[in-house]
Amino acid sequence: MALADLERDGHGYLVDLNDWNEDIAREFAEEEGVNLTEDSFKLIAFLREEYVNNNANQPNERNMVKGLKDDWEGKLTTKELYTLFPKGPAKQAGKIAGLPETKRKGGY
Repeated sequence: MALADLERDGHGYLVDLNDWNEDIAREFAEEEGVNLTEDSFKLIAFLREEYVNNNANQPNERNMVKGLKDDWEGKLTTKELYTLFPKGPAKQAGKIAGLPETKRKGGY
């Protein structure tokens, strides 16, 4: 099934996170103007794991860095996350990961 066939909310996020797969992620990334890499998929997998298996947790950037640092080639920083997802790792990566829009405010 293609992204165009799936139900989305008013901001373009998937309504049902179970509709997601890596092909859908690639379509989202194209829409967002993002080039997905192996590191992008590490972050996407981390966000999905946190959401599905940790009570719908949507970590902020600092917690993303903490959660991914052991699985990352080289030193992971928040700046690197923004290089992968320039519109914000929480919102943009979460959208590409098929998660609901995070309601958290930025800055903490």
